[in-house]
Amino acid sequence: MSASRRSGTTDELGPDEPEPPERDGADLLAALLDGMDAALCAFDAHGVVTHWNREAERILGWSAAEAVGRQGFAGWAVRSADAAEVEARLLSAMNAPGRQVHEFALLTKDGGRVLVRTQSAAVRGPDGKPAGVYCAFSEVHAQIDLERSIALSEALFEDASWGVVLVDADLRPAVVNAHAARALGTGRTSALGRPLGDLLSQGVEELESALTHVLAEGAPPAPAEIWVAVRTPEGDRRRCWRSGFVRLASPLAEEPVPLGVGWLFQDVTEAKQTEQEASLLRFRSNQLHRAARAAAECEDPAEAATVHLDFALAGFADHALIDRIAGGPVTDAEAGEPLRLIRVAATPSGAPGPSGLDTPAGLPVRYGDGHPALQCAERAGSVRATAGNVSAERARAWAQERQWPADTVHALCAVLRSRGRTLGVVTFLRGGGRTTFERLDTAYAEDVAAHIAMALDLAEATKEK
Repeated sequence: MSASRRSGTTDELGPDEPEPPERDGADLLAALLDGMDAALCAFDAHGVVTHWNREAERILGWSAAEAVGRQGFAGWAVRSADAAEVEARLLSAMNAPGRQVHEFALLTKDGGRVLVRTQSAAVRGPDGKPAGVYCAFSEVHAQIDLERSIALSEALFEDASWGVVLVDADLRPAVVNAHAARALGTGRTSALGRPLGDLLSQGVEELESALTHVLAEGAPPAPAEIWVAVRTPEGDRRRCWRSGFVRLASPLAEEPVPLGVGWLFQDVTEAKQTEQEASLLRFRSNQLHRAARAAAECEDPAEAATVHLDFALAGFADHALIDRIAGGPVTDAEAGEPLRLIRVAATPSGAPGPSGLDTPAGLPVRYGDGHPALQCAERAGSVRATAGNVSAERARAWAQERQWPADTVHALCAVLRSRGRTLGVVTFLRGGGRTTFERLDTAYAEDVAAHIAMALDLAEATKEK
């Protein structure tokens, strides 16, 4: 290239330099037509084929060289008997507003038939009058597959009876259906773009870990059950969601480009709670059975009482105490009188081990007025107590004030009753790492208390003899 051309001047071209070809846009138009995902052909006002792209060649087998210049589809792309009707329907788009949609069968080059769906519209000339028709078509089954995919997507995000959330690559909700919005305690739009930690107070790490794994490795082989706590104006609501995940990738990219994760979930909290309760009841029933068999082998009935206490602790409480009423059992008529309790047995508060019987010194336990154990004995009914959501120092002071181990946060007192008399109280204690005692726990504690009361009553009767 000469110096004058490098410097940007307008000198004439040398004799050896060819003049650059003029670009009229024909090559750009051809590239656009051949790059389309839909088959496209065009006709002039007389029905002569003027354009034929690569997708049309793929579907029917006819090349552009074979198709362009032909008069309509008669005799090559359509059966002769159908040619007049097909041509009339296509060319009618020149005089109709908008697009016309038709379905008919076309012939492939090898003699086969393909059912296609077409969209045709008029092509206007410079004067605004119809100059021809363009026709985009695709195989009907491919179009139906697309419509089904769109319909499925709309149904999932509108009418599905389970939660559907589209999570983007940043692990934030991009689309939320109505069911999921109710489960998350938000509106369909208010949840979009927010971190999952704004919606959930527990279970966020596990859920985000699952989403990250799906983005990197693909969908897991089976649904996962994830426990979460949903933030609501009334407080956190604990739920169990059975979740399935699918990785979403763009169909338009040559390489799979992750668009996010489709997260489908169903609330199975009630079923899981029922399952857990049934499993817990089976375990506790087995413990009661094993305790009864072990206690039957004890020569001393008082030792049998501690056996029941030890078996009851497994998975139920951290510590337990047995206190008897000073002066012996009281009847219901005597229950209104002030009571004092004497420690009979206690589980080790330090290193684990079997419960031990205290030496009967006859000194009452220093329980203050209103102590849960005294209330239990006076009412002849179970009493639950908890330190609540307080600091560790206040919880320790609460436990020491009630003469319990310093790590106690929750307590359950069950009355010891035998032959219509109140013998004492058994107290079960839990630390801060456990939940409060529930009604199901109370029923179990009362069952254990009944066995302990019978053993203590038998011990007292044996000693009197």
